[in-house]
Amino acid sequence: MLKSKFIFGNRLRKTRKSAGLTQEELAVHTGIDELSASARMSQYENGVHVPKYEMALRLAEVLQVPVEYFYTSDENTAELLLLWGQLSRQDKKKLLSQLQSMTGK
Repeated sequence: MLKSKFIFGNRLRKTRKSAGLTQEELAVHTGIDELSASARMSQYENGVHVPKYEMALRLAEVLQVPVEYFYTSDENTAELLLLWGQLSRQDKKKLLSQLQSMTGK
């Protein structure tokens, strides 16, 4: 569990910075009270706490990434999830079909 806290926190920090948001801005966009916003994001990013799944969903929505990105321990899978999240619904179906045919399923 300890490792997953740091994976989540590192990915959250990286994505937040990439989006050009401060900890407080991100927290406020997800509905966290301004008084505790920065401290709470800091705890998430430093692995002190992992947010409940519902909060992770809100973070992912604000940062426009798939929520699964925060949890995977494999870097290639994380990159794939980011790319997947950028595809349209039609392109996702097409890619999934291609992958299924490549694996014989």
